[in-house]
Amino acid sequence: MGGFSTVLVVLLCVATCRFAFAITDGPLENGNFEEAPKSSDLNGTVVLKSNAIPHWQTSGFVEYIKAGQKQGDMLLVVPEGFAAVRLGNEASIKQLVNVSVGSLYAITFSAARTCAQEEELNVSVKPDFGVMPIQTLYSSSGWDLYAWAFRAVYDVAEILLHNPGEEEDPACGPLVDSIGIRVLNPPKATKFNLLKNADFEEGAYMFPNATTGVLIPPNIEDDNSALPAWMVESLKAVKYIDAAHFSVPHGQRAVELVGGRESAIAQVARTIAGKTYELTFAVGDASNSCEGSMIVEAFAGRDTLKVPYESKGTGGYKRAVLRFVAVSNRTRVMFLSTYYHMRSDDYASLCGPVVDDTKLLSIRNPRKLV
Repeated sequence: MGGFSTVLVVLLCVATCRFAFAITDGPLENGNFEEAPKSSDLNGTVVLKSNAIPHWQTSGFVEYIKAGQKQGDMLLVVPEGFAAVRLGNEASIKQLVNVSVGSLYAITFSAARTCAQEEELNVSVKPDFGVMPIQTLYSSSGWDLYAWAFRAVYDVAEILLHNPGEEEDPACGPLVDSIGIRVLNPPKATKFNLLKNADFEEGAYMFPNATTGVLIPPNIEDDNSALPAWMVESLKAVKYIDAAHFSVPHGQRAVELVGGRESAIAQVARTIAGKTYELTFAVGDASNSCEGSMIVEAFAGRDTLKVPYESKGTGGYKRAVLRFVAVSNRTRVMFLSTYYHMRSDDYASLCGPVVDDTKLLSIRNPRKLV
């Protein structure tokens, strides 16, 4: 009887219990939804059971979309592999993962809007949440990769993506695919650089085959930055790019300012009032057909420098220096793009100048600038 009871408990748990997966940097379990539901758990594209999609729990009107499917005359594009999910009115998907309390993590995911004009995606790990407006398309494919960061409060994190919309058509809602995670190591300032994560090497997970870069949302959408030590102080996102798919001035990562003056990154550094400092940085283009006259504006406290850069869209960079005298013990450093830019090969993808390899140091014996 004892053996029968044990088997019964195990069978019941398989059907109803929620398991937390061990975390590693990379895709979540079935994060690209290539493991499909059983045909008996689908009515056309509609998912019938909450545990039908392997490794995920669903709620509400969720559809399992395969590459090549259409909605009326509109082709539903899948960014990776052959499947994605669509979240209808008030629908959600979630997965449990084991995390370390106090550590900072970044979730990376692909999202695209379908038939609603002002679609949003609520991303949450209790007690943190962020509402991502996805109506702005940054790439011509219709899909964008986003990153959202959270600090673990519990040792098991419930990663939940939810469509808060209520459309006349209950199926209208964002498509979601390619969900991954990465633990973010806290960067530190050094005696060689007062800026933290100055070369942007520490940041959100990037899928190896993703060619679009990852959008880091503004701080109004994300209390924790997926680009540690930096704040996105703007209305639009900035793009986090890698050397595998873009031209990067230094190392393996950089930031592309894709939203004009609405796309800015900033950091507050420790300084000593009255001392002279030099802020050095690289400005370039990502070799993504982003052509034209670019200007990056650099700010350090009350001082400003405009750095022009003529881009041919094929890669390259120049270095710039902003010398200033600190007026307080905290100096805010910020970079933004003066102009908006579109890629010349499709005129539908937002792009902009690249910033990388930033450095802030005090100058012991500054010579007066002529």
